[in-house]
Amino acid sequence: MPLTLGIESHLPPDSACFPGTRKGVIQGITSWVDTRIVLSKTPVVHVYWFHGFAGSGKSAISLEIAKIYAGSGRLLASYFFFRNAGDRSRMDRFAATLATQMAAAVPATASFIKAALKADPGLLTQGVSLTVQLEQLVYEPLLAALKRGLIVKALLKGPFLIVVDGLDECEDRQGVVAFIDHMLDFFKKHPSIPLRFFIASRVEEHIRARLENDGVLLGNLNSHSANKDIEMLLQASFQGAANDDRVIQEYVRIHGEWPTKSQMNKLIWHVKGSFVLASTIFKFIVQPATEEDPSTPMDRLPLALGMNGLDGLYAQTLARSQHLPHFRNIISTIALLFEPLPIVGIANLLGIESFEVIHVLLNLQAIVHVPGTDEQGEVTLCHTSLRDFLTTQSRSGHFFVPPSFHLHLSYYCFGSIYESSNRPAHRYRSWNVHSHWLRFTEAEACGSDLINEIQLFKAQACQSLPAMKAPYYTFLCSLFFYSLSVPSSNIFGGFSHLLTECVEQLVLAVECPDQRVQLWLETVFPIAFPSTTETTSQFTEHTFGVLQHELQRATNAIHANFPEIPRRRPRSAGTELEDADTHEYQYSRFSSGRNIFDALEWMVARAQIEWEELKETPRPPLKLSIINDYRVLKFRFDRQDTREGQQQY
Repeated sequence: MPLTLGIESHLPPDSACFPGTRKGVIQGITSWVDTRIVLSKTPVVHVYWFHGFAGSGKSAISLEIAKIYAGSGRLLASYFFFRNAGDRSRMDRFAATLATQMAAAVPATASFIKAALKADPGLLTQGVSLTVQLEQLVYEPLLAALKRGLIVKALLKGPFLIVVDGLDECEDRQGVVAFIDHMLDFFKKHPSIPLRFFIASRVEEHIRARLENDGVLLGNLNSHSANKDIEMLLQASFQGAANDDRVIQEYVRIHGEWPTKSQMNKLIWHVKGSFVLASTIFKFIVQPATEEDPSTPMDRLPLALGMNGLDGLYAQTLARSQHLPHFRNIISTIALLFEPLPIVGIANLLGIESFEVIHVLLNLQAIVHVPGTDEQGEVTLCHTSLRDFLTTQSRSGHFFVPPSFHLHLSYYCFGSIYESSNRPAHRYRSWNVHSHWLRFTEAEACGSDLINEIQLFKAQACQSLPAMKAPYYTFLCSLFFYSLSVPSSNIFGGFSHLLTECVEQLVLAVECPDQRVQLWLETVFPIAFPSTTETTSQFTEHTFGVLQHELQRATNAIHANFPEIPRRRPRSAGTELEDADTHEYQYSRFSSGRNIFDALEWMVARAQIEWEELKETPRPPLKLSIINDYRVLKFRFDRQDTREGQQQY
């Protein structure tokens, strides 16, 4: 993969080192990379872990190192992780990307990579472990090319290098640990291999615990003073702004130098070695005036000096747009998306106009990268520290984006089953509707409040989109049904509440003579269930009665509003009990709205059989087990013998 495609086009803006800065840091890294095993008097360390705080410039240095060795033909591969950026926030494509780049950089390895894929065509499938992929697609092809002497000429320049930046941004922590352990084990087995790994990240415990190792060289960016480099960056930036801004030019003509030396020294002290803070403060100061904020750069400089680091700057900048329509939805969406979208994509997802998105974002360009066109380029955060700020309530205050907003995003994505596939956000919606729902259920903040969060969502959503009534009801029906698989939903009577809500929303949906409801009933789409669980709940006669009554209403409404759907006598009426004689009902992860209807009917029909066999009055509660194993959601009535306390099936 060419360097420009493999690195630069996938980085956030301002990732490159400003020319002339970080020379000492870069020289120290290149000296390590260039150490030849045969010339070294001490054992060569193959791995360099370069760490530092958020915004200290790690990614810029990683990019500079990658460029240096790409230019000399020694960059084997590079991977820049970036949180909430699709594949770049996971390990799914890590090994394949390294192998692709290695084949392009060192063609002699390509035949061995192809041979590995031919021998095992399923090597790149999801079920294959990361370590197996790395072993067979990266390490073994490189070793094979070395043993056969196919890259001797290339090695005359020095060892090869792989750059891995932002390892802390990878959401797959187990994958990160597996990668590190496997890499260190590989170098123990092959101590003389001419390969180096340069890894840059923040200090996260799962990374630190592995990389604070005798076989790893540690580099702390925080120990390098950046004041001179930041001064160089700010002076050049303000000079460039003065050349383009007539207001600054006129101020300088009348008042002289701006910023003054005193102001510049205060700025340098204020940013405390953070290149991100320096860059963001500069953008805040020189951003164009707006009707809401007519202040000049000279007015904003003292404001910037009074801010409390990045948090203060983020809050001050966000405040410029907080009064605008859709501000909270737009900024929350950008913060929680799994991969960035263009302006039109965000507008499509939220059901608003693209100009409304632009209106909010134009005031935020100091902290959010806004592409030049609505459809080309993606809206991205200038730095991941903004996402950290927005998702940490103690830091962001009223700008806080709660994890429960994933539920709203799941709702917005749900509309994909009703739309044509040519809209910009369609692919994102169809792939992530259940990913956002899963993230909502997994959030620690939800826990036992899951039902309360859903009720709060109902109260908010039902006020806003009367035209979306049919999708709203179908989404809620699906949502309440899927929530049966969440263990925390079954406490405090949650199970009966979810079932009742599910069937009531089903009735409201099918009573709408809307073709979108028919699409929901008949369209099969993938569902993502939470991690493997098994929960049990009490199925009472009251719940049975509610389900039986509402399912009859739903059946009548379906026949009246959607005559194209084949008629059949309802099992819940007790007159057609096909499948009800089985003790288990399986709900596939590839299902439609009609399958939810069928599952509810099975519960009623099966419960009726259980009670008839028990022949007890009044009817005792039944034990309903819900087993989730990723692929299917299983429902099973387990009968308990009250005399012996043994379960009978």
